Amino acid sequence: MALSVIGAGFGRTGTLSLKGALETLGFDPCYHMIEVMHHGFGGIWSDIAHGGTPDWEAVFKGYRATVDWPACNYYRELADLYPDAKVLLSLRDAGKWYDSCQNTIFRAMRMERPDAPPNLKTQMSMARKLVVENTFGGNIDDRAHCISVYNRHNETVRQVIPKDRLLVFQPSDGWEPLCGFLGVRVPDAPYPKVNTTEDFQQLFKQVV
Repeated sequence: MALSVIGAGFGRTGTLSLKGALETLGFDPCYHMIEVMHHGFGGIWSDIAHGGTPDWEAVFKGYRATVDWPACNYYRELADLYPDAKVLLSLRDAGKWYDSCQNTIFRAMRMERPDAPPNLKTQMSMARKLVVENTFGGNIDDRAHCISVYNRHNETVRQVIPKDRLLVFQPSDGWEPLCGFLGVRVPDAPYPKVNTTEDFQQLFKQVV
């Protein structure tokens, strides 16, 4: 099974809702950071984040789509490997995106839990390396810097992915542009809305 959809958007741009939407449309299962957490894939991604050579086909074996971190950092490699796959760039207002990150994933990555189980430690270490260090240069407290990284990433996606392969998408756009881009029918159900800041904080409490 090859990837049919590659998400290039950073986390906290509605990616978990987008995962649910893609799975509703038949592009399931869809890879997401939550899959890494639930299935213990942190070690694989830790090696990739530290410069290891990935076997992408093994990493995404059984998956039809991917969104969110960690894979969004490697959208170019994946787009080259899967030339028939469509690319989705999920967006939201840059300031709201940063505030959401600060209240969720950045906050979680600052926490130290020496008593955490080994799998959680591996997961958090990987996320810090891939997101905090590799993506933001270790400087997640500088609002202007993070927003600059975010905007630069999004502009680069627009530049390197051909227009006929790319959909720039916001959750408020709903089903129509997504379904039209993917060539599928609009489902008779509301577009998903999950993983709000409050949802994330409750989930993280359960995890830790």
